[in-house]
Amino acid sequence: MLTKKNALIFIGIFTSLAASRFIPHPPNFTSLLALSFYIPAILGIRYLPALLISFAITDLVIGYHTGTHWTWGSVLLIGLVSQYFTKNLSWRLSGALLGACIFFVVTNFGVWSSGMYGYTTSGLYTCFILAIPFFAYNIISTLLFSAIIETGYKFFKEKYKFKKA
Repeated sequence: MLTKKNALIFIGIFTSLAASRFIPHPPNFTSLLALSFYIPAILGIRYLPALLISFAITDLVIGYHTGTHWTWGSVLLIGLVSQYFTKNLSWRLSGALLGACIFFVVTNFGVWSSGMYGYTTSGLYTCFILAIPFFAYNIISTLLFSAIIETGYKFFKEKYKFKKA
């Protein structure tokens, strides 16, 4: 059921994701992975569809590509895994970093499976090795946006006695 609160949460999710994807940034330096982890971890797994719908809408503007389903699949997997990392701050940060690793493995496997590097073990290695600089951006942005989200979460939790939806 769509309530005013749920509609506002969806708009917040969409706005955060869209701003991060549309504002110019270095490759893979977005809030995408932190949001993929924290939205279901903090708000609950029931908000995972809102996150995926936000991706679909922003991808309409950015453009779909052959790896889109790999990106969405990694977001779904990160969101599902997030439920096991809600215990405390260090668990959440570890889970967010695990999410970056999941994204790296899933999306680069998708790139390799497209045939771009050949269907060989050597091609698989090459695909992953060439992606390492992008992975560095993923790790740095995930840590930065996780810190921002954690700070906001702590503020709202204390000020408004926020409870998981």
